[in-house]
Amino acid sequence: MPRVAFTRNLQRHVACPPCTVAGATVKEGLDAAFALYPKLRGYVLDEHGALRFHMAVYVDGVPIADRRALGDPVAEGAEIFVMQALSGG
Repeated sequence: MPRVAFTRNLQRHVACPPCTVAGATVKEGLDAAFALYPKLRGYVLDEHGALRFHMAVYVDGVPIADRRALGDPVAEGAEIFVMQALSGG
């Protein structure tokens, strides 16, 4: 089962310790994590279920390609890491 982890910055706003969930795609893994931490969904996904512009998701250290449908595959034992992307100048 994949492990989902969130940055400390997100954990300051919503209690969301790392969790092990069922899921074969990023969407399935995140949906399982949001079932545990429902308040987190609005921080990570927009009203259409796509990844918010300021969020970044990695699977085993590789950025996901499908930011809209979150269909990237997740292997058994993989880590889904969710963080806020930083920008500025």
